[in-house]
Amino acid sequence: MQLDLSIFNPKARSLIGLDISSSAVKMVELGSDGKGGFRVERYAIEVLPRDAVADGNIVNLEATAEAIRRAWKRLATSTRSVAIALPTSHVITKKIIVAAGLREQELELQVESEANQYIPFALEEVNLDFQIVGPAPSSPDEIEVLIAASRKEKVEDRVAVVESAGLKAVVMDVESYAALAAFDLISKQLPEGGKGQVIALVDIGANVMSLTVLRDGQQLYGREQAFGGNQLTQDVARLFGMTFEEAETEKRRNNLPDNYESEVLQPFVESMALEVSRALQFFFTSTQFNQVSHIVLSGGCAVLPGADEAVASRTQINTVVANPFADMLLSERVKAKNLLQDAPSLVVACGLALRRFDE
Repeated sequence: MQLDLSIFNPKARSLIGLDISSSAVKMVELGSDGKGGFRVERYAIEVLPRDAVADGNIVNLEATAEAIRRAWKRLATSTRSVAIALPTSHVITKKIIVAAGLREQELELQVESEANQYIPFALEEVNLDFQIVGPAPSSPDEIEVLIAASRKEKVEDRVAVVESAGLKAVVMDVESYAALAAFDLISKQLPEGGKGQVIALVDIGANVMSLTVLRDGQQLYGREQAFGGNQLTQDVARLFGMTFEEAETEKRRNNLPDNYESEVLQPFVESMALEVSRALQFFFTSTQFNQVSHIVLSGGCAVLPGADEAVASRTQINTVVANPFADMLLSERVKAKNLLQDAPSLVVACGLALRRFDE
């Protein structure tokens, strides 16, 4: 099945953003508020069995499909079309400069020729797509084109798990680009809308912490490192004599002994702040930049008590927790749920749901 990678997205009448992470599946459905903005119609989060998804790969198709099916049923929607995303590590992206005014077929040939230089696989083994970004910065007679490519089996695995759940994948995106789409909503909450400022978007999930540094919507730097909430769960299991699954359940329920906060949570939050600081140091030493205006935290770890204060204290940078839904209307169904608590985990799913409104 040939799917678009991130950009040629049909403007569907209705579309669910589906984020498949290593710990859970998350779904978001957005509508129009009638005033040029958005309305959160519904969302759902369904926890995945441990190791059902590992390193971005669907290891247990049946268990993952069942979690997607449960989440979709909880949405109580008739919409079956979904936008999904590949992990950034599974996609090769490259911006190239080509002559302006090429016909579509000529541009495709040019892209394939350029892709051969950057993709370490035969073209018949990958899904390849491209998008015209705009005029080249250095010449009005040239344009900048973004190429995106991924191994076909990576795309097919995600399509297969969606279809096994009884849904239809109509958009294939890249997680980092989906997060940037949602960040357009988050940036409005920053001073001066974040314009002209260097902003670090830090997503801390169950196993991976990703850093994306951007300015005016353009990515300047990206990095992933092994660190996430599973380490906190392992600490809980070890200290309180639980299985990993029991520890994860009690952690999510906030049903742990009184010494959990002082002996487990606070040390983990401090370690998390240190990891964010180290990631930023890699950014500073590998680029010409030496400062960041704001840090935006997303992912499940972003809502841990004291997380934003610890990161701000360690880095001496203003730190906020991501909420792409802050300025949206909420349906009655969503008002009854704790969206503020869940919002940082829904950033990618929100960005995918926004593909419905892409022209």
